[in-house]
Amino acid sequence: MAFETKEEVFQKILDMDKPHCPHCNLEMSIWEVPEINFSDGLGWGTPYLFVCFNDECPSYKKGWDDLKETMEFSASYRCINQPGNDHFDYMPVFSPIGGMGQKLDDEEMVAREARKEALKVGFSMLTDFYVAKEWDEILKILLDPMKPARVRLKAAEMVGELADTDAIEHMTNHKFPSPLLQKAVADAVKSIHKRHYTRECPFCAEIIKNRASICKHCGKEVPKA
Repeated sequence: MAFETKEEVFQKILDMDKPHCPHCNLEMSIWEVPEINFSDGLGWGTPYLFVCFNDECPSYKKGWDDLKETMEFSASYRCINQPGNDHFDYMPVFSPIGGMGQKLDDEEMVAREARKEALKVGFSMLTDFYVAKEWDEILKILLDPMKPARVRLKAAEMVGELADTDAIEHMTNHKFPSPLLQKAVADAVKSIHKRHYTRECPFCAEIIKNRASICKHCGKEVPKA
């Protein structure tokens, strides 16, 4: 059985015509389901829903009075629709801004599409440079703070496989934004040293051969590797 990724589901929903709320006839918004389970613990069954966020919707306005009478606290409900389903249901909200944090407006969707495209372009570039063994170009991607984190992680792995020792100083002198990426870079440096039988002088930090007993850069005697 093939399972769709969250990104694939999101792309399908973007391609759909948004339903209109049966109560106010306004177009519903895409809503990202919270990661926590809801109500009976079974979850929503989908990572995204269509939700009516119109505060003038008759159903939403009436809900405040209905639930106050039956539940004795302030709450209402918003009309929801599961993508690909003609059935409309309701979810409770406990303030006018309830659920707004997961609402995906046009700006957010454009940003997501831009991030997705940046990943696609980044991985395509890495593949081309890897095949051509152009490790210096891969290193540029690794050091570029504007590249997506996943692309930079893959670049670190590739640099570790392809680069010569000239790449080490660039990596060790660069500040990376996350512990995960910093670890990937440290692993890449270790891989480069291993492939070239080199290490760092403990006194001057220059690169020397593993078998060296005297550092050619600072002239100090170094312990055996």
